[in-house]
Amino acid sequence: MKKGTVSKAVVVRTKKEIRRGDGSYIRFDDNACVLLNNVGEMRGTRIFGPIPREMREGYMKIVSLAPEVL
Repeated sequence: MKKGTVSKAVVVRTKKEIRRGDGSYIRFDDNACVLLNNVGEMRGTRIFGPIPREMREGYMKIVSLAPEVL
């Protein structure tokens, strides 16, 4: 990607805590996203760091490449 290019992305980690259905909260040390192409497929082939289990609902490809699902 060239610098300044606008692209679609899915946010996979945020510093802001996320409330789960059971009442617990989860938060991460950094903010991170996965870049997508116009069709909605991942531009990259690797994912670094954990992702939340809520990603399973619509992004199984991202979950399968993640080293850890919390």
